[in-house]
Amino acid sequence: MRLRTAGGAVGLAMALALAVHLSGVSRSAAPASTPISVAIDQSRPGAPVPKDFLGLSFELSSLPQIARYGSRGDFPAMLRSLGPGVVRFGGVSADTRVAWTDAATPAPAWASSTVDVRDLRALRTLATKSGWRVLLTIGLAHYDARAAAREAAAAKTALGGWLAGIELGNEPDAYARHGLRPEPWTFSRYDAQVAAYRRAIEKAAPGLRLVGPDVSGSQIFERWGRDAAVSQRPALLAGHHYPLGCHDVPTPTISRLLSPRIRQAEEVSLRRYLSVSGAHSIRFRLDETNSVSCGGKAGVSNTFGSALWAVDYIAHTMLAGAVGINLQGNPANCRGYSPVCAPTSQQLADGALTGQPEWYALLLGKELVGARPVRAIVSRSRANVDVIALLGGHGELRVLIVDDDPPGAGPVAVKLHVGSRFGAASVLSLTAPSPAATAGVRLGGRGVGRDGRWRPPARLPRVANRAGVITLAAAPASALLITVPAAHAPSG
Repeated sequence: MRLRTAGGAVGLAMALALAVHLSGVSRSAAPASTPISVAIDQSRPGAPVPKDFLGLSFELSSLPQIARYGSRGDFPAMLRSLGPGVVRFGGVSADTRVAWTDAATPAPAWASSTVDVRDLRALRTLATKSGWRVLLTIGLAHYDARAAAREAAAAKTALGGWLAGIELGNEPDAYARHGLRPEPWTFSRYDAQVAAYRRAIEKAAPGLRLVGPDVSGSQIFERWGRDAAVSQRPALLAGHHYPLGCHDVPTPTISRLLSPRIRQAEEVSLRRYLSVSGAHSIRFRLDETNSVSCGGKAGVSNTFGSALWAVDYIAHTMLAGAVGINLQGNPANCRGYSPVCAPTSQQLADGALTGQPEWYALLLGKELVGARPVRAIVSRSRANVDVIALLGGHGELRVLIVDDDPPGAGPVAVKLHVGSRFGAASVLSLTAPSPAATAGVRLGGRGVGRDGRWRPPARLPRVANRAGVITLAAAPASALLITVPAAHAPSG
């Protein structure tokens, strides 16, 4: 469903009629619209969203293959299309399946795959071609401080300035639950092992940035994150978030993923993370997140519904004050969660990756990078709609409206109160045939190319500013980015 807009009261009627027309429903059968009013408080803007805010996260077991995409395939161009970013390698495989190997470190019997210096050199090629830095996880579960030091030193030499930091272990708070440590497994025991790793790493590779504690969720972060901030003083705090679990009862669904209850729980989670970050003056990055844990759920994680969730959550992470977010993915699994994947084994080998629905969420999120979060004051409504506002570097307002109501719900009539010092707005829409769609996603009416890059239309739909109010309609199961330039700025 694509949304077209026009200005004023007549424009609203036209927009509503067109939204209904494009949905395939006759005007006589169209559901009534739900009105909301939005005011923007620009008095206390937050810090600008960092340029490298956007990121991807992969299992460490994927590193050798993904690193070689620097010399083949579409991946460097895809990453460049998002601007600078951070690619993380970690996940459960970092502690359970992957080991470092070199002349002094033979592959252990427990490892099903390895990483060596050739992989790190290939990763540098990917980094230089894409402009993305690397966050690397070194396994802690199979304890070997000397091997960890050799790996860290090799990473520092191979990647140089492209190495954003080193993480020690993936979700170490959960080691006992997964049989990787005996009970009781406490922060103090974890901290002692990290301290030994750090001493060995500092001796072999002085000055490396530590990122951690990389825990499984915000509740445990309130303790482990606080204690790590005090005892370890990492360069960056990090943690994970999955709104739905693979073993949840009832089973994960699109409607649950897009529910107000999930959104409210995520706001609480982000406040926990950023409260610890602020209290200890250490920045926080959400370095692993996606829709459903354990690799995702087909019919949820690979759908447009997941893209709607992702763009809203990306924006809320910006609003909360985090310095970045990494969407977890698996390029070999197009049915689970992954912003990019390869439909066939040959395409996977060649690096011929395809942008999935969540890739569009990242492209829309890119439009918010560099802006400063401001407060959006939204009137009460029965609609399942979220509104996030930011102030751009040229004084323009950027307002993201995500309508998570299902198809068949009435469009939302939005009155955006911006005042007279702003001009007409442009509207960039994120749409698909339905929340369950796995294809047909469009950003500004256009799909991404074979290389994952998106080319914006020459001109976006416009909405007039009438007496300080911009009036438009948001169709159900869609997202809109409203850009309102200051009256003196070029309207573009």
